[in-house]
Amino acid sequence: MLTLIHPTAVIHPRAELHSTVEVGAYAVIGERVKIGPQTKIGAHAIIDGLTEIGARNQIFPGAAIGLEPQDLKYQGSLTRVNIGDDNLIREYVTINRATQPGESTTIGNNNLLMAYVHVGHNCSIADQVIIANAVALAGHVKIESQARLSGVLGVHQFVHIGRLSMVGGLSRIDRDVPPYMLIEG
Repeated sequence: MLTLIHPTAVIHPRAELHSTVEVGAYAVIGERVKIGPQTKIGAHAIIDGLTEIGARNQIFPGAAIGLEPQDLKYQGSLTRVNIGDDNLIREYVTINRATQPGESTTIGNNNLLMAYVHVGHNCSIADQVIIANAVALAGHVKIESQARLSGVLGVHQFVHIGRLSMVGGLSRIDRDVPPYMLIEG
């Protein structure tokens, strides 16, 4: 099967797309991007920087992945975003690349990032994590496997959210969340 690319999509000739990738209308894919098999890129999505995306991901319209970090320390280095397999990245999610050379923002496998989630620079999201609508992760946040973050919450930079924890909606998280905890506030 040939790669299905909408004629209005803009894809750099050096971008590496598997032959089964689908790209929607007006999507933009940059020079150093690699996208694995059966991944679908929605209309108006932007994927740039040194970004590698695995297999069977669904990236919905308006998502912005691999753009420069929102960090004053950033000095133009070509840093990374690594995304595993089988993730759902919904409408208008932003995933910023890392700040310093050799660093990356990382998302594992089988995650759901609902609409308007922001993943800041240098964040690490493990596997089977669900992040509900309008959650903002500041830089360097680490989320372990199977954590659940309810909607409209802010997570302060460098916070660590433990495995199988659940964070209630409309919360401000400025401290680490231990594994298996239920918290809100």
